Amino acid sequence: MEKNTVIAVILSVIIITASFILQGIFFPPPEGDAFPPQVTEQPAPDHRTETGQDAAAPQPDGRQPAVSGFQAAEIEDEPSIEPFVYRNDMLQVTFDPRGGRVTSLQLLAYEDGETPVDMVMADPDGRAAFDISFGGVDEPIVRDAFFRRSTGDDHTIEFYRDFQPEGAEPFTLIRRYRFYPGEYLFRVETEIQNSVNQLIPLNVDNAAYTLHYGPQIGPRFEVLDQRTDYRRFSYFDGRRKRDENLRQGEIEVMSERPRWAGINGKYFAVVAVPGTADYRIHFDTRQQSPLSESHTLSLVRPPISSSRNTDSVLFYAGPKISSALGRYDNSGDNALGVSGLELEEIMDSRFLGWFENILKSLLEAIYRVVPNYGVSIVIMTILVKLLLWPLTKKSFESTAKSQALQPKIQELREKYKDKPEKLNAEMMAMYKKEGVNPLGGCFPMLLQMPLLLAMFGLFNNHFDLRGATFIPGWIEDLSAPESIFYFGDYFSLPILGWTDIRLLPILFVASQLLFGRFSQPAGSSNSQAKMFTTFMPIMFFFILYNMPSGLLVYWIITNILSVVQQLGTTKYRQGHPQHEKHPAPAPKKSGRGSQGRKKK
Repeated sequence: MEKNTVIAVILSVIIITASFILQGIFFPPPEGDAFPPQVTEQPAPDHRTETGQDAAAPQPDGRQPAVSGFQAAEIEDEPSIEPFVYRNDMLQVTFDPRGGRVTSLQLLAYEDGETPVDMVMADPDGRAAFDISFGGVDEPIVRDAFFRRSTGDDHTIEFYRDFQPEGAEPFTLIRRYRFYPGEYLFRVETEIQNSVNQLIPLNVDNAAYTLHYGPQIGPRFEVLDQRTDYRRFSYFDGRRKRDENLRQGEIEVMSERPRWAGINGKYFAVVAVPGTADYRIHFDTRQQSPLSESHTLSLVRPPISSSRNTDSVLFYAGPKISSALGRYDNSGDNALGVSGLELEEIMDSRFLGWFENILKSLLEAIYRVVPNYGVSIVIMTILVKLLLWPLTKKSFESTAKSQALQPKIQELREKYKDKPEKLNAEMMAMYKKEGVNPLGGCFPMLLQMPLLLAMFGLFNNHFDLRGATFIPGWIEDLSAPESIFYFGDYFSLPILGWTDIRLLPILFVASQLLFGRFSQPAGSSNSQAKMFTTFMPIMFFFILYNMPSGLLVYWIITNILSVVQQLGTTKYRQGHPQHEKHPAPAPKKSGRGSQGRKKK
């Protein structure tokens, strides 16, 4: 086998191994569950009654079919089913009187295209947020029309309806929503009053009722690729946040009660903080709507041992930013007077999070002066390169010294080509004598790897970069990959699954090859180094193809600045040559020659 072939095979193994390592760094697997999960794969419930009628289809008199033996009480005038809209400075909430549920919850400060981000991706004829069912998770959803009544508070919405259980006295179900201006946190209260002084007749499979939030949270998406966007279940066990990535079609029942649980997206989240009631938490991805992926959070209430009961659950529906989440750790910082919720834990924490925060502060400081995040990234890159100049200079100097030793190294290789151990010993002796560290050019660059990883975390997760435009018509969102041509409507590339032609990865490869050319020792015949500088950019092309645009902008500018620094350093060294101090030749031994004779 030829030498170059062996080298190519070794490099291929190194590249593949490195790619797996980088994939593990950039896309770590979800954290394990602290509690033994109970995951089952079940078909989605059809929500039909024993009569075979669709539970969502109203009867001619406006009432729903019997729900597991619970029939809405007959009344002369059925309530209106027209949607009702509540709005404050933060939220716009659309209510459906059929079930007293929420079909839209828009965050007015954040856009999803031309409309606000909607934290409820509801099915108009199916599931929505705060659906309620009598009994467990798979019992039919209550879709009877509820009455709405005034509470004397413009920020409190209340629905009620009487229900007649089979063989028992009727009870009243009251659904109450309490909103607070300036807050993304609100209360959802479920009150049940029996008409007689007896236990509330609600016990279906050891459950009184189930409160659902689903079938999905916004923003809108075509596919969740786990890079540009994702949905997962998260919960906080009192010590740390843990994530659950369920496959579609699975349902998981929490074996213990967490402090809070929610549906977690890349930039937004819905979090439920149960009250004193001992709810059982269910994570459900069974298909319950036309959406490509469903994520429903369900809270199952055990049977109620009283004639009147009110359960209160806090819900946070909003952005994943510290200023919004952290205000619920101190009662004086929010209108609800709550404290110690630790909602900030839902934010994705990373190993270099502290470093990301430093870079984020620098980026935000630049943005306040230059209100364009793309330009701010370029300026930040220049500042970082200037800050790292001592390391870069040391790397260049080490490379220059190695270049000067190339002729001697080649001589040693020729001299000891059949004695590898002797060759290594002689080369190390030469490096020591000349004061050259053979890895001196690598260490300064390796020290910059944490910076690269922190930059990735910053550009991939910094909330303010969401939707931030650099170059209109091209780089429209620095937190997502750019695209110059989309062909996904026709096909996708096999294996890779690519649906777009992206320009930034191509520019990255070009800049990396250019940098490799100028950093390659002049006249070097080291085929391993040449192959490394060629194949590494190609490997990173595939790894970075779907990375955030901001990361690629940073890396491209870094490569260009590195080339400029390399050229400047080379030109300076040529204009200011550093003469090597060669050791004086050793004196010859005295002998019979003329120099060894004494003068007469």
